[in-house]
Amino acid sequence: MKIVVCSSEVVPFAKTGGLADVAGALPLALEKEGQEVSIIMPRYKAVDTARFRLKKLNSGVLAGLAGKNIRVYFIENEGYFNRDGLYGDKNGDYPDNLDRFSFYCRKSLDLLQEIDFKPDIIHCHDWQSSLIPVFLKTIYSRNPFYKNIRTVLTIHNIGYQGLFPGEEFPQLGLDESLFNMEGLEFYGKINILKGGLLFADILNTVSPTYAREIQTKEFGFGLEGVLQKRKDSLFGILNGLDYAIWNPQNDKFLARNFSITDLAGKAQDKQDLQTLCKLPLKKDVPLIGIVSRLAGQKGLDILVEGIDEISQLDIQLVILGAGDLKYHQILQETAAKYPKTISLNLKFDDPLAHKIYAGSDIFLMPSRYEPCGLGQLISLRYGTIPLVFKTGGLADTVNSENGFVFARYSARDLVKTVKKALCAFKAKTKWAALVKNALKSNFSWDVSASKYLELYAKAKKK
Repeated sequence: MKIVVCSSEVVPFAKTGGLADVAGALPLALEKEGQEVSIIMPRYKAVDTARFRLKKLNSGVLAGLAGKNIRVYFIENEGYFNRDGLYGDKNGDYPDNLDRFSFYCRKSLDLLQEIDFKPDIIHCHDWQSSLIPVFLKTIYSRNPFYKNIRTVLTIHNIGYQGLFPGEEFPQLGLDESLFNMEGLEFYGKINILKGGLLFADILNTVSPTYAREIQTKEFGFGLEGVLQKRKDSLFGILNGLDYAIWNPQNDKFLARNFSITDLAGKAQDKQDLQTLCKLPLKKDVPLIGIVSRLAGQKGLDILVEGIDEISQLDIQLVILGAGDLKYHQILQETAAKYPKTISLNLKFDDPLAHKIYAGSDIFLMPSRYEPCGLGQLISLRYGTIPLVFKTGGLADTVNSENGFVFARYSARDLVKTVKKALCAFKAKTKWAALVKNALKSNFSWDVSASKYLELYAKAKKK
């Protein structure tokens, strides 16, 4: 199958978040499955031409390689993409993002004909590439080259939709009849993601539970009605985890590597983490780890509400992350109050993150909503037991066999579940079984890629 992945960011070329990880890892897994894959993305200022040995394809396109033989094409435009940020700067989103990403979508489609590569599937990601399905079925529908090309659109977080002033609609070159309630209009504004939801052949998001959640008013961010109408074409596939990066058997950041057959190293990694974080060296006290953006969506509201009670339990807590100032202040006050219990690290630190995933006993992830979540997948990979709120990908990956789940979003239920986990930690046989079940989990990209191939096959039948 011929597949083109269109994403506004792709690891290792340019990244602001998890979208780039997915758009970088999935093509590699698809290539491994024997598929012919290409990637098209903007050529940002951040893309290092020399490092990636990019070559000029034509006046507006650079080309490079990923994996064994994945062609990566970079759409150039000095005025649009030669900026420090991908989507904005300290003042917020760039005001011309509609022009920037509509240009990217048009040029991506043009490029396919220029290089005479007709894919079976164009896999679009998030609002930045959502105009591709729209253009394909309108402006490009009269060109025989584009006939029978099918599109899949992945929603990574429906909270980001690409909203722009309604008066800018003529800049898209689309028929004015598409700017209405049944089209791209959304409360007087242009909604680019809505266009993709209406025109893509198949829709999917990054976990089965999130696919159901976004059809509700609570999680749909105003697009639940559109998604309900397209529910027969909406699917959920969990993101995979790059097991080459996250592997306790050869992780270079760990004091000692370990595996399911040799767990001795995990105890040593716990001691290393305690030493590094200036916590007492107590092997029988459960160490709880948090690696997170410190924001309400990530459950910080209920965590700070219950943290005083949690800190009085027989535990240790290592927190790594940065975010909202109000949470920084509350956590700093609590850490000062319980210096032998809490280690607070208000920063992003990749080596420390690896150490927390490996050296903790419990990984806390009480997100209010979580489309997929990678933290719980990483913690399972390292035999660290996740404790999560029942939402999105967390609900799809954590259960009583490998972790702890609370179903009502409240500080009281969070604290209650932490206490439940502490009781289980004292029951050594039960805890050992949880750790082994966690280590047996398989959330590799190989599994996810095979499910995407099934989705592409559905799209081809449309």
